[in-house]
Amino acid sequence: MRLAVTTFATDLTTPIPELAREVEARGFSGLYLPEHTHIPVSRRTPPAAGQQTLPEDYSRTLDPLVALSFAAAVTSRITLGTGILLAAQRDPIVTAKAIATLDHLSGGRVSLGVGFGWNVEEIENHGVPFADRRAVGREHVLAMRALWERDEAGFDGAHVAFEPSWSWPKPVGRVPIYLGGAAGPGLFAQIAEYADGWMPFGGKGVGKALPALAEACAERGRPIASVIPFGSYPDPGKLEYFASLGIEEVILHVPADRDVRATLDDYARYL
Repeated sequence: MRLAVTTFATDLTTPIPELAREVEARGFSGLYLPEHTHIPVSRRTPPAAGQQTLPEDYSRTLDPLVALSFAAAVTSRITLGTGILLAAQRDPIVTAKAIATLDHLSGGRVSLGVGFGWNVEEIENHGVPFADRRAVGREHVLAMRALWERDEAGFDGAHVAFEPSWSWPKPVGRVPIYLGGAAGPGLFAQIAEYADGWMPFGGKGVGKALPALAEACAERGRPIASVIPFGSYPDPGKLEYFASLGIEEVILHVPADRDVRATLDDYARYL
């Protein structure tokens, strides 16, 4: 089972080139970075993780695609991942170009964890009604996939429309897309329709949810989607349990407020 890492990368944490080198040197499989475009000061939405006050990291988060380009430049092997990219908040044509460029320059190392967001005001500031974020995110992903996979690609949806167009470079191969979110029929139906897998936060309850995911995929006539638990803290029992479920990769959380090298050294014993 492969072990990758994620951390809240900001302008105050370990510089990305240094972090990426340390991750690759220890044998981890990838580096995944989160996204928040901005955090409105109003703070109408309570923190998703239940904190009293939203940590400052959220408002200082680096753009993941720009940051991963710096990681790509100093590494040769690790996966360059998002965990997660807020697809509904991004222009799909511009984002498709950025992702394809990163994949092209890195030799095909990009993997996308995609989510729909929890911060109501952040999403609404992008002109997307909170209730529509999943539908908008879906069309943005489908539009990007069309631009990556066809020489002439157009899209005509309820939320995205553009005429047949050329857009190069193309990704080296198929860019895998994993949808983040809580287990449920809505999410699993979307995964079965257009994603490569599920990226559950932490991994709690994954075993109980797998039959429902398998059923949703079977209804679409496809094998069960891959599962990559995201943001887990490692211990031998948990990792053995994930392995027993057939999970092939786990993304471990590296706290940004601790010594990154020491944490990576600690986690490396599980490799």
